[in-house]
Amino acid sequence: MELFRLTVAEARKLLDKREISATELINSVYRRIDAVEDRVRAFITLTKGQAAGMARNAGTKIKSAGPSSPMLGVPFAVKDNMCTKGILTTCASKILFNFTPPYESTVTSRLNDEGYVLVGKTNMDEFAMGSSTENSGFHVTRNPWDLKRIPGGSSGGSAAAVAADECIAALGSDTGGSIRQPAALCGVVGMKPTYGRVSRYGLVAFASSLDQIGPITKDVRDSALLLNSIAGHDPLDSTSAPVSAPDFTAALGRDIKGLRIGIPGEYFIEGIDPEVARAVRDAIRKLESLGAVPVEVSLPHTGYAVATYYVLATSEASSNLARYDGVKYGFRAEGKDLMEMYMKTRSQGFGAEVKRRIMLGTYALSSGYYEAYYRKALQVRTLIKKDFEEAFKSVDVIVTPTSPSAAFKAGEKADDPLQMYLSDIFTISVNLAGVPALSVPCGFTPDNLPVGLQFIGKHFDEESVLQLAYAYEQATDWHKRDPDL
Repeated sequence: MELFRLTVAEARKLLDKREISATELINSVYRRIDAVEDRVRAFITLTKGQAAGMARNAGTKIKSAGPSSPMLGVPFAVKDNMCTKGILTTCASKILFNFTPPYESTVTSRLNDEGYVLVGKTNMDEFAMGSSTENSGFHVTRNPWDLKRIPGGSSGGSAAAVAADECIAALGSDTGGSIRQPAALCGVVGMKPTYGRVSRYGLVAFASSLDQIGPITKDVRDSALLLNSIAGHDPLDSTSAPVSAPDFTAALGRDIKGLRIGIPGEYFIEGIDPEVARAVRDAIRKLESLGAVPVEVSLPHTGYAVATYYVLATSEASSNLARYDGVKYGFRAEGKDLMEMYMKTRSQGFGAEVKRRIMLGTYALSSGYYEAYYRKALQVRTLIKKDFEEAFKSVDVIVTPTSPSAAFKAGEKADDPLQMYLSDIFTISVNLAGVPALSVPCGFTPDNLPVGLQFIGKHFDEESVLQLAYAYEQATDWHKRDPDL
């Protein structure tokens, strides 16, 4: 078996037994990158020099210390909106084309402390605004299952890199589905933890009340292992919850007999791809055969989620992105006076989708419209959160499709923003409510494109989500399939 195909758990075992070295592992990953990256284009920046040094350091620690932290010597990719000290961090935007952070994000700092090996920074929709990774300011990432199709977004580079075995695992960020949707479309596992479970310090903000960092992995066990490393309270992040993090791997392998799984009718709607609906229905029957008890639930405000999200997220983006003015860092255009410099910098530095969202958000926050749009959206967000709270009174975990369709062709929805926004219709509510959710592969379409199954849990109950997802994964073989590259 090629080393680049290993999971985190498999790599850990071989490294600790000293059957392989960290250097051999990273070299295998880079050979894979050399073979496929020109077609997949998952990365913005590769850190080959740093990775070699990190692997050597990991090798020394393994020799001297024996069995070690799960991440020691394991090659990871990181979405390019997480600050990495001394390494280019662009958010896939021309406005940050030359930005090298002077500090480290909390999540990468924690992985550094465990001795991970950074493969590189992955491509994304600019400032995480998109569902296809076509909005990158640099290039389009391709889906490893079909290079004519998109990998999803905005963490499309991370999901494609994991699916193509260009890293062992990766970090993504999820504002409205940006981990789970690309994970579903690329046939890998993606988890959005509870809002506040993982520190956002050093994550370049899109919508601060919605953004959350999480793992993209080859299986559920790796997701639990990586969550163990990055979860926990951080005093540097005022939104980080002062809640202790359990050992998430402890939930894996527990019997799911008697667990109540909620099936919301609002997620099986007209317009969903019949092949996606079939695969998800089959997955629910499989869970039932394993002892889970299906219960019909209602999330009545689901139909308002997309509109609510695109008022709140764009409003927060308008505020957060005001800092990019060409003065302190990043791209700067020349102008005859300060105002012209501001205008040229922002018009030339931001892509079309980012400018669209800034304008939408600025409008929603403007005098005379705040009450009509932003305030109402906040009220509907509360109703959506209450929907989940009510549903969880009768069920343990909610099960839904992750995306209404499999991966679509590149360019297919580029001229229709509304259709693109609807790609996240099944994931957005989770961010608005702040609850955890995870996507696992649950089948393939006749075109051999992956389908994702979404597990949604109660606040800070990632354990039940992982328990149920792991039981399903172990009873099926969907996660074992690899794209033919």
